[in-house]
Parts: sequence; C-alpha cells; structure tokens
Amino acid sequence: MKAQVLVAVAVSSLLGIGVAAPEEEVAMSDQDARLVITRAEGQSPRQGPAENFTGTVRVDQPFQAAAPGRASGARVTFEAGARTAWHSHPLGQSLIVASGVGRVQRWGDPIDEIRPGDVVWIPADQKHWHGASPTAGMSHIAIVEQLDGKNTDWMEKVTDEQYSGSVRGRPAATAASPSAAAGPPTPAQRLIGDFSPKLIQLTDDVLFGDVWARPQLSPRDRSLVTISALIAMNRPDQLRPHLVRARDNGVTQEEIVESITHLAFYAGWPSAITAVTVAKDVFESK
Repeated sequence: MKAQVLVAVAVSSLLGIGVAAPEEEVAMSDQDARLVITRAEGQSPRQGPAENFTGTVRVDQPFQAAAPGRASGARVTFEAGARTAWHSHPLGQSLIVASGVGRVQRWGDPIDEIRPGDVVWIPADQKHWHGASPTAGMSHIAIVEQLDGKNTDWMEKVTDEQYSGSVRGRPAATAASPSAAAGPPTPAQRLIGDFSPKLIQLTDDVLFGDVWARPQLSPRDRSLVTISALIAMNRPDQLRPHLVRARDNGVTQEEIVESITHLAFYAGWPSAITAVTVAKDVFESK
C-alpha cells in the first residue's frame, strides 16, 4: 500500500488560536506524494486573541507544514492602531507586507515603518512587536518555525506610549516622491503624478491600503460595490481603472454586463450605455 502524506492545516501557536481548515488532495505524477490545497473560500477569518494583540486583528489562511517541515504562519490583517504584544521566536520570524502601512520594532531600537513589498526578518530570540500604523491598516504574511514544538514566546502588551514612539525614516532610496519609488506606479500616481503627493499617499495608504484590505468584504465584492457606484454616478474616467481592477479581482465579463443591465433601471439609460461602452473597451483590450 502506497504511503500518503496527511497535512493538518491549523493556526499555529504564533497566533494563539486553533482552527481546522478543509483540505483537498491533488494527485501528482509521483503517486506516493500529494499536494494539499486549502481553498480560500473554505476558510473564515478569525479574531486575533486579546491576550496577544491590541486592537482589531484578523487571521486568514493559516498554514502549518507537515513533518519534517516545521514552518507555520498565516496572513494577518491589523486595523489602524492595532498591533501584537511584545514577543520573540526561538528560530526567528519573516514578515512579508502585503498591503497598507505598518510598524515593527525590536526592543531598544526605534520603530520602523513597513509598506507593501517590504520583507522583515526578525532574528531568533529578539523581543519585538509589529502592527499597523495609527492612521492606516496593514496586512502581512507571518512565517515562523517550531523548535521543540514551540514557535513563539508571548510577553507584555505594547503600551500606547511605546506604540507612539519615534519612527525611523525610510532609506533615501524609498523616501523619494511616489513617482520615483521602486516598482510600477500606483493608479493614484498614474492619475496625479507628483502634483499632490499627500493625496496620493492618502489614496494608496488609506483607501487601497486600509479600506480595500479590510476582510469583511472580499476584493471581488468591493470591486462590484465600487463599479456599481461609479456607474450610478456616471463617472467613466474613474470607472475604467476600476473595471480593470474588478477583472483582476475575479469579476467576470458576464457579471459586469449583467450589473450594468440591472443598473440601467435604477441609474438611468445614459449611465448604463456609457458604462457598457467603457466595459466593452476594457475587456476587448485585455
């Protein structure tokens, strides 16, 4: 009888909660080993426990490797002002910032700001905390490894005074104007350029970094809400990039066409005709 690999997907003690998630096995060419895919739609966000976090924190897509692997972690979303307690990891921790604006601090060091694309390595046994900025939420992937069955040592809460401490400036290479930052320009940068840096920052950090990252609605549902509002207000210039975003978030052409047809009876025929013309152009040019 051929061996099977069984993987139990659960939140590790990193997050202080336990939850089982559905599994799906996909056969590979080697029949003695199987992939295990935990589908996103089969999972529900969980609240970070109050004893380990301050503020509203949600945990999505927890994972734990099967032996001999020892890595575990999850995607963790912090609302503005939320953060972990002080803690350390016997084998260190990696953080990959996915959205928003965050903060991280090692005991005795200034606070560092972290943004999407930043990767943070916390060495073994270093006391630290991480979380969102005071004005914008933040989501990151947290990855740790177990040592003798343990991956986290939780300590005291981060006080408001500690959380409000001095923030170390970002390196000069990433402190330039938004249009000069590494990577492709954001939609706000493409629209505004360098004309209003603060408006770009608020759009990227608060609207797309915080509001769009909130787990109460999926990105797909937020796209449907947004394009419906823009169709109703007859805003074709703003509708175009949001139709592209909706397509990338999984909204199909058929769903968009049906939404426009439905809205024609509520938002008016001219708005619907304008919207369907924009949608046609977006989907034919992909």
